[in-house]
Amino acid sequence: MEKTLLHTCCAPCSVSCVELLRSQGIEPVSYWFNPNIHPYQEYKARRDTLMAYAPSIGMELIVQEDYGLRGFVRAVAEDIDRRCGYCYEIRLEQTAKFAAENGFAFFTTTLLVSPYQNHALLAETAERMAQRYGVAFLYRDFRPGFRDGQAKARELGLYMQKYCGCVFSEEDRYQNKLQKDMRQPLKHIR
Repeated sequence: MEKTLLHTCCAPCSVSCVELLRSQGIEPVSYWFNPNIHPYQEYKARRDTLMAYAPSIGMELIVQEDYGLRGFVRAVAEDIDRRCGYCYEIRLEQTAKFAAENGFAFFTTTLLVSPYQNHALLAETAERMAQRYGVAFLYRDFRPGFRDGQAKARELGLYMQKYCGCVFSEEDRYQNKLQKDMRQPLKHIR
């Protein structure tokens, strides 16, 4: 198997993906490019966790810094509910482009491990980027390994995020609490 670039959203999501690929004789090179993750402390925590984890399992890691808060918000502001499609596109396009420019025969993504992502849209976007940049998309349905990978990540003490990545997904995480708080009567404190 030729070199495979593994777009990696975070260390916990990579655990079972890397194990599966290695069990198939594929040695991935992890690629960090996630301008969708906000705020900066979250971006940094995920990046730094991956930077500590990759060498601990003997995996090469390429970090492409791009804390893209303003660009991301500008791109999704008109249609926040469809932000995930944009998010997939910018990350997978950059991954495919990097793979093609740097001699990788294949690319894939750890985003395919999450049962919370739009799996079909991810695969379709990756295929489109593969065609655009002339590099093969290595499709794997990593979802069966999600729970086991998360459990192993906890055992390893890896930083475990509580939301997908963008500031709007963090808002979604608190939606029920926000709605409950908004129903409370006005409080006056002296």
